[in-house]
Amino acid sequence: MTKAENRAAAKAYYQERMRKLNEQSRAADIAADLAELDRLRCYLIRGRRAHGADAEELRIAIDDYVEQLTGDRTKLHTRNHKCG
Repeated sequence: MTKAENRAAAKAYYQERMRKLNEQSRAADIAADLAELDRLRCYLIRGRRAHGADAEELRIAIDDYVEQLTGDRTKLHTRNHKCG
């Protein structure tokens, strides 16, 4: 392997490694955001004393943001019912 080939291989390896690290970092950031949004959503549903249109608008906004992050609007909805 020549010096030029070795440099090209090292550069490709570095770029792939950085891409994977960025992907893992983004996944961890999204997971942290989802955890906080889930906590806020649960508070709006169960913890607040005054329920109303403002709480519903906030839940809708949270669901919209979750859809932007994950592509699944119902990601934070509880899944406690099983069919079948």
